[in-house]
Amino acid sequence: MDKCGAIMKIILLMLSLLISPWGLADLVDTYSFSSPQRQQQAVALAKELRCPQCQNQNLLESTSPIAQDLRLEVYRLVEAGHSSQEIMTLMTQRYGDFILYQPPLRRATLVLWFGPGVLLICVLGGLVFKIRQRTALQPRGSR
Repeated sequence: MDKCGAIMKIILLMLSLLISPWGLADLVDTYSFSSPQRQQQAVALAKELRCPQCQNQNLLESTSPIAQDLRLEVYRLVEAGHSSQEIMTLMTQRYGDFILYQPPLRRATLVLWFGPGVLLICVLGGLVFKIRQRTALQPRGSR
């Protein structure tokens, strides 16, 4: 039993060492703003913009080099006095609607808005079709 307990302790230690960097990781930006309002504006914008490399994290959460560069660019633009709308327009001109977590609803973004739902319906429909087909092929006595 001692050997089993020792193995369990080693496994738990390895798991905690593996998981702990992500649990304790916190992004630290050392950029200083001239006012708390500008800092709040910059952080809000960084939360609304998607990292082009990570694709499922915003600029504030991502640690990729491009997200860090874009976050710094957003901070500089805010500090230079640009409005949130101007910054969002600049970023969408450069990276397209994909950079927005909530892209506008237009013909080019219909797939982003409705694609996951349509795909889910197709998969569920195919699954129901397969189940019905399989039960129809079974002999009456085996049901």
